[in-house]
Amino acid sequence: MPLTRDIKRVLVIGSGPIVIGQAAEFDYAGTQACRALKEEGLEVVLVNSNPATIMTDHVMADKIYIEPLTVPTLKRIIQKERPDSLLSTLGGQTGLTLSMQLAKDGFLEKYGVRLLGATPETIDK
Repeated sequence: MPLTRDIKRVLVIGSGPIVIGQAAEFDYAGTQACRALKEEGLEVVLVNSNPATIMTDHVMADKIYIEPLTVPTLKRIIQKERPDSLLSTLGGQTGLTLSMQLAKDGFLEKYGVRLLGATPETIDK
């Protein structure tokens, strides 16, 4: 997918704590995605509840929030940082669930944030 020039600041949801069977692969994928976004000149804002991941290294994102992965936390970060896009697919099921909650209650639309990687309709299926 070619880069859309109206994307300037992306909020990336990390995968949270590493559990058996999930998260290590999301941490690796998230790290690569953050690098690629930064190489394209985009500002990356990362939220992850796990400080012991590669993603939370200070070179991976312009701003890093080590916070609980909850709807209230994401709303507060979106209100403060004003990203134009949200990349939730790197957060596994947690990221997808959170993005769906934000989309369904109209919060993303209210703040002009669009989902990257998967639409709410696709996630809902």
